[in-house]
Amino acid sequence: SLISTFLAGTLARQRKLEVEKINGQLRQIFAKMRRQYQVETYAPSLTYAPATLGRSQDLPQATALDPAKQELTNRLRGGKRFLREKNPQAAFDEFQKAMALAKELNDRVEQKKAARGLGASCQRQGKFREAIKHHSMVLTIAHLSGEHSGYTEALGAIADCYTELGDLENAAKFYDQYIARLDNE
Repeated sequence: SLISTFLAGTLARQRKLEVEKINGQLRQIFAKMRRQYQVETYAPSLTYAPATLGRSQDLPQATALDPAKQELTNRLRGGKRFLREKNPQAAFDEFQKAMALAKELNDRVEQKKAARGLGASCQRQGKFREAIKHHSMVLTIAHLSGEHSGYTEALGAIADCYTELGDLENAAKFYDQYIARLDNE
């Protein structure tokens, strides 16, 4: 009985080490792929958001006249800034406020940006299950709106979250979808 318990413990530790090694290898492979394809990522160690988000010259003229739209833009900018400053909880709060405004304005594109930020914020806090919910919202909004920017990155972020959770089966499914979309872009 003592010997079988010892053997079971030893085997469990060996299996854990093997899974950790494979997990590390997967991360390296996908980091190389992202660099190769030059795709934005939501991995916790990297910076969030498209380069054009929040630049005043990219905003429609009506934005300057609509205070709610302007506040929404400012919240999205604030969330991005907090992520760059490595303050994911403050970023989450900003993106949550942005999401409420985007829903109020019925602006799906901005809802998707807020969902991306919420997912990135949660991911950086190690709240991977919650991050998956927000990244999945990006997929849903993209499907409903027909506007698919951020879709591929959301697939990669979901896969990364499942990898962090040790759910390699689901991670593999999302990485496969991610790779398929990269090949088609």
